[in-house]
Amino acid sequence: MWCRPYWQSIVSFLAKKITEFLLRQCQYQQANNKDNAMKTAYSLNADKIIIDYSSFYCETPEKLLRSRPFADVTSRYLETIAERETPVYLYFRQFYSEQDILNLSQDVIAALRLLTTHRSDEVSALSPSLAHLLSDTAQFYEFVEGLYNYWRTFERYIVLAAPKTRLRTRDSIHHASFIHANETLRLLILRTYRTICDNLVDTPFRVYRQLPAGAQFGLLLQHVLWDCPTPYETLRKIPFIRLTLLEPPVILYPRRNTRSGLFREVRQNPVDDLELAPESWFCYPAKIGKLLAFTYFHKDFMSHGASLANLFELANYEDIVDRRPDIVMIFGGPSLKFTEEQTVFHQDHHSGMIVGYVVGCEEIDYFGYMKKMLLTLHNVIMLDRGHLPVHGAMVTIQLKSNVKANVVVVGDSGAGKSETLEAVRILAGNYIRDMSVIFDDMGSLDFSGPRVLGFGTETGAFLRLDDLQPGYAFEQFDRSIFMNPNLTNARVILPVTTYRRIVRGETVDFFLYANNYEKVGAEQPVLELFQTADAALPVFRAGRRKAKGTTSESGVVDSYFANPFGAPQRRTVHEKLAVELMHKLFASKTVVGQLRTQLGIEGMEQSGPQQAARTLFDWINKSHPC
Repeated sequence: MWCRPYWQSIVSFLAKKITEFLLRQCQYQQANNKDNAMKTAYSLNADKIIIDYSSFYCETPEKLLRSRPFADVTSRYLETIAERETPVYLYFRQFYSEQDILNLSQDVIAALRLLTTHRSDEVSALSPSLAHLLSDTAQFYEFVEGLYNYWRTFERYIVLAAPKTRLRTRDSIHHASFIHANETLRLLILRTYRTICDNLVDTPFRVYRQLPAGAQFGLLLQHVLWDCPTPYETLRKIPFIRLTLLEPPVILYPRRNTRSGLFREVRQNPVDDLELAPESWFCYPAKIGKLLAFTYFHKDFMSHGASLANLFELANYEDIVDRRPDIVMIFGGPSLKFTEEQTVFHQDHHSGMIVGYVVGCEEIDYFGYMKKMLLTLHNVIMLDRGHLPVHGAMVTIQLKSNVKANVVVVGDSGAGKSETLEAVRILAGNYIRDMSVIFDDMGSLDFSGPRVLGFGTETGAFLRLDDLQPGYAFEQFDRSIFMNPNLTNARVILPVTTYRRIVRGETVDFFLYANNYEKVGAEQPVLELFQTADAALPVFRAGRRKAKGTTSESGVVDSYFANPFGAPQRRTVHEKLAVELMHKLFASKTVVGQLRTQLGIEGMEQSGPQQAARTLFDWINKSHPC
């Protein structure tokens, strides 16, 4: 017969499990019942439109032209041409007063609907009240072209909620349905536009252009229950992005083009007493190296959040459900009551997570704030785990001579690390058999074993257009997201490697500092090797470079270990690990030196990285590190 204490422990255990089960079922039901997240069919502001395809579904031109989003876009376009007093608007003014803009919009839409099935003369006969609008079909055709182009100036997003089920269903079914929905809308818009134009002109078109007319980004959303601690309840109802669909090239125009300052650590958790409206927020679950980061962003910064798809691996369902992330990042939140800082982070030891917070304002409307905050949080965790984060790039290069080397080039923004490796890629036909990227901006080094291993964080790259080889951006045009291509420090985000490559760990054969400010000469070779760890450490520690306009800095500046993302915030820990790493590199016969890229020297922006790449080839052949 069981003793009483044992029986009581069994009852207590079962009661606890039943309570946990009922609580999770209740939480799940609440999440499903709260359809506020996307019940509004669309959101439209000055530069972006977000359409919920579960509430807005059109399969015919008639439904499309009767929809509320189309009416709002049309009214806004009429207001735009009215402000400019364009010839088309002056043509309409013959028939409508300035105060009668609403009737004008309604009549224009009515005419467009009839033009999807009838020629212009037939529309005038069928509806005499619209005949005045079509009295000059050339003018009305100009209006249609202008409206179509105006629609395409918006950042266009479609979101669709996946079926609400606690059990995981086949992703392929949801994915196929979602892709079909996006394709249907794109073809519908094109068909409607072309039909209207055909019915307005006398001569049929002989050239058709397949312009991107649908959504630039498609997001399949799903509420997934994750291991959410109590202080983070406000995040529980925000849907996760489960699939992204891009129609590149995507060109975006954020309001800022540079980043400034450091991310400050705060003692108070930014999520304390935080309330977020779930209908205005999305979560991109990113795999940053081996870490899991839930990145929550406000719809005002949709362009940045959606662009993460070209930079970080999107987490699987199994990575999310019942899991607690390493990182939580909130981008675009309300101002914090306890600090005036706009970019802060907090290490929550109680939950085991680290929390990043970026206040929503015009000053942070730059993708660099989102990317670098995530990498800062990653780096802090890596330091806590005894790995050294590295701001730089790492590639595996296999020469035609069968010599293979893994090269790490360290440097802050604009130092020439990415540009030199891009020059390596350009020269590949003459020198190398294969080249694969391990990391392009941030990685971490594990030196617990006999050799130093490098791990990446990103599957994509956030590159400065001005410093890329001519024509490269156009070669990658059909995979790229461009940001402010008309401005200094124009950027492109494009995929460069696979998740499998960045997390498997590669031995470091070359460890080089990217020196962009010194011109190559007799006393300053392209590649200068260090003989000891004590000789190398001051150069890497100073992190000196000539600023290239990627941040608010100018001139020759220093940055601790060329890494303002975690290293200064954990300087004591970082210094200890950096010294240990450097001695391990020399003990394992790794080539350590500085590579003069000359990227910061006027006139050397292209030839400097090319010269550095050729020298690197020669040294790889000479050293035979494999």
